[in-house]
Amino acid sequence: MIVLLPPSEGKSAPTTGSPVDLDALTLPDLTAERRKVLEALAAVSALPDALEVLGVGASLAGEVARNVDLELAPAAPAARVYTGVLYAAADLAGALTDARAAARLRSVLTVSALWGVVTPTDAIPAYRLSMGTDLPGIGPLARFWRNPLRCLDERAAGDVVVDCRSAAYAAAYRPRGAEHVTVKVLRELDGRRSVVSHNAKHTRGLLTGHLLRRAGEPPTTAAELLEAATEMVGGTLREATLHAGRGGASTLELVV
Repeated sequence: MIVLLPPSEGKSAPTTGSPVDLDALTLPDLTAERRKVLEALAAVSALPDALEVLGVGASLAGEVARNVDLELAPAAPAARVYTGVLYAAADLAGALTDARAAARLRSVLTVSALWGVVTPTDAIPAYRLSMGTDLPGIGPLARFWRNPLRCLDERAAGDVVVDCRSAAYAAAYRPRGAEHVTVKVLRELDGRRSVVSHNAKHTRGLLTGHLLRRAGEPPTTAAELLEAATEMVGGTLREATLHAGRGGASTLELVV
């Protein structure tokens, strides 16, 4: 099992800890690309028009200013830095001290505009950069990461990839050689179903936390993933169904 997550917009900046060690992050083959983006982000964040280039409002000026010195900033496990809805629902920070969940954390990969990919145990600083950014000196970040992230194919081969990413982050990497299952969340109201957005993050987080903590072996096929999701029906979910697609791709629909 590999679970692909987007990073959260919300982040908690560590106040203590050593700075990020690029060579110590998961998939050190990405170190050169990480350094290029890190240096370009620092340069852009020091410019007068940094907020406009990075596509953020004035309320985030402090976070953008912090980008300038990211190589010196304290770092902490990504599970504690990412604090958005999905991460809170999955309780990845709690998983760090849960024996069963901790053993499975390396199967959870956050696709990041800055780092390419990190696991919940990788130590990173808080930063402000989204995958939809056209970063000066780098270009559109989803396109920049597309070839480097092909290194994930070997890791995913013969396994099931549980894709909980948003469209912007899915554009940076599409799995090959694995069963690729996109997680879609629907809300049922008065017998009618509709796609949800904010609640989708929460539900995907609950699924991620369930996959980390449930008894038994992690799923290795789409069918086993459906079986694991069905365990949530009657509690968090009303229904879980799997819809086959093309080329080994499918969609897991979770109805809330």
